[in-house]
Amino acid sequence: MKIPPVKGTRDFYPQEMAVRNWIIDGWKRVSVRNGFEEYDAPIFEYLKMFQIKSGDEIVEQLFSLTDRGGRELALRPEITPSLARMVNQRINSLPRPIKWFSVPRLFRAERPQKGRLREFFQWNVDIIGVDDVLADAEVIFCALDYLREVGLGRDDVVVKISSRQMLAALLRSVGVARSELEELYAVLDKRNKLPDDAFEEMLAEKIADEGKRRKVIDLMSVESIEQINELLELDETAQESVNELERLFELLGVMGVAEYCEFDIGIVRGLAYYTGIVYEIYDKASELRAIGGGGRYDDLLKQFGGPAIPATGFGIGDCVLAILLEDKGLLERQLPSRKLDYFVACVDKSYRQAAVELTMKLRSAGWTAGFSYKTAKLSKQLKEASDQKAKKCIIIGDEFKNRQLVVKDMATGEQETVDYDKFFSGLESKAR
Repeated sequence: MKIPPVKGTRDFYPQEMAVRNWIIDGWKRVSVRNGFEEYDAPIFEYLKMFQIKSGDEIVEQLFSLTDRGGRELALRPEITPSLARMVNQRINSLPRPIKWFSVPRLFRAERPQKGRLREFFQWNVDIIGVDDVLADAEVIFCALDYLREVGLGRDDVVVKISSRQMLAALLRSVGVARSELEELYAVLDKRNKLPDDAFEEMLAEKIADEGKRRKVIDLMSVESIEQINELLELDETAQESVNELERLFELLGVMGVAEYCEFDIGIVRGLAYYTGIVYEIYDKASELRAIGGGGRYDDLLKQFGGPAIPATGFGIGDCVLAILLEDKGLLERQLPSRKLDYFVACVDKSYRQAAVELTMKLRSAGWTAGFSYKTAKLSKQLKEASDQKAKKCIIIGDEFKNRQLVVKDMATGEQETVDYDKFFSGLESKAR
């Protein structure tokens, strides 16, 4: 009986593994050059940790289990709670600001669809301990630094930015009670994903008063920060939030990435822990799910028993990103192909052991090298070298009795006879 992979998961054959490694290696490289250090955490945690952050309803959205000791555990659906736990454990010894990144394997018990799987990898970048919008700008820059590096330009991706703090103040100014905000956020978060009539129907379930509902609809229709001032009189909190957004866009301009960013009041982010700047990254054509998103979460560490420390960060998953890169032809163009530096062939089986010995010596010197497992004609071995995209082929024949090697350039077809010892003395100086 053939057993298929679990729905919503992926098998990584060498070709898919090469894509995964290329994406993740890029994430790590960009993180390090932006000053972030890597961390990781257990792949499962106590279920209670995710309930503290997201409520009891989170249980239906993750894979939970009870171990043999009766402990309720869960495979991590995200890593931010683990980050908060780890920072709280060493809060007095960690130098600030804390600039960490991680590339965890995550699990969510959701219905699989395009760009959303039950098992995936996610790039998380966070700054903890900086109460300044400059930190928000820096993590947004880091995300765009990677996206630009892999060839995605301003015509390909866009960062849509808003502020949860500003939205809360504006909603209160039109009569929405503070106690109603959390449930309302869940509806507003769907605004850009639903037709207008469906959105208004959902909104009516939360706001019965038509006048108040119309004000909310008008508010969610503004297209620029300037329009907010025209629509409403702002209280001190709302004005501070608007000023913070304006400064964020100014900083993104200084950093050279403002052309990738735009204001969108409809960016709410469904997670309850966001407290300030929020954003989501999309393909410019809006044909896919969000590539990633993030924002400020100044209260999360306190919720996990630590002190109140400001924090901001983002996550980008590998699924939607890979789809976009493939659609743009960027994977095929940039993915490194498997190539050998050398392929070692022999003219007959009497030299086969010498070919194996020479191959291992090349590998020990730091070069990628291969040989044929079969005792085949030289022509077939040369074809094998070509199939494995070897740059050069070393042919061991009668010349080897005099410590001579025949080195063939596979691109030009030219070959030369070189002294064995001279070849390796020159080779070792190039060893990586």
